[in-house]
Amino acid sequence: MNTPHDIGVASQIGKYSDAVEAPAGSRWLALSGTPGLAADGTIPATFEEEATQAWSNVCAALAKAGFEVTDLVKITQYLTSADDIATHAAVRARFLGSHRPASMLVVVPALVWPQLRIEVEGWAARSD
Repeated sequence: MNTPHDIGVASQIGKYSDAVEAPAGSRWLALSGTPGLAADGTIPATFEEEATQAWSNVCAALAKAGFEVTDLVKITQYLTSADDIATHAAVRARFLGSHRPASMLVVVPALVWPQLRIEVEGWAARSD
């Protein structure tokens, strides 16, 4: 099990850990930036739907490799609008539940496709 090491800074900002330690000998999985793009290439109409699709894509990539969302050690989320932070936090909470990986959220001017509004990348570690 991954062990959080909190110093109290993260809890002042959001629901994540200041640092997370993976057990020795863990399998590691690197997740590329994952947008809220459906398998058919379409982008959902609303930001909430797009964020839900992005997190669903992350969970699907984890599952395909034999990992679970609770194996996430570090995530970085890229949004193109600060106005979407609260909506994203609610969507993320639905997927992460009480799990608190180390986290970074960045608001950027654009992603690789200008119409995309969110991308999530991360690292997962699992001790089998």
